[in-house]
Amino acid sequence: MFLEIITPDKKIFEGNVKLVKLPGSKGSFEILKNHAPIVSMLDKGVLKVIEENGEEHLFEVNGGVIENKANKIIVLVETA
Repeated sequence: MFLEIITPDKKIFEGNVKLVKLPGSKGSFEILKNHAPIVSMLDKGVLKVIEENGEEHLFEVNGGVIENKANKIIVLVETA
């Protein structure tokens, strides 16, 4: 899966990942390969990214929006 995390100022992450855990507005959820298309609002919380090589990244976010379609994930956040 290809992931981009973007703030109004800059792109803070771009790369291939095997898991993304997000603080959804109705509870946290994960996206794995071949997840159904989704658009969701994000709340304040921790966004967890695991790259294909197993490296883990944590981003503290203050809300935003996520779109997943055809294994391409775009996360727009206010701050991270």
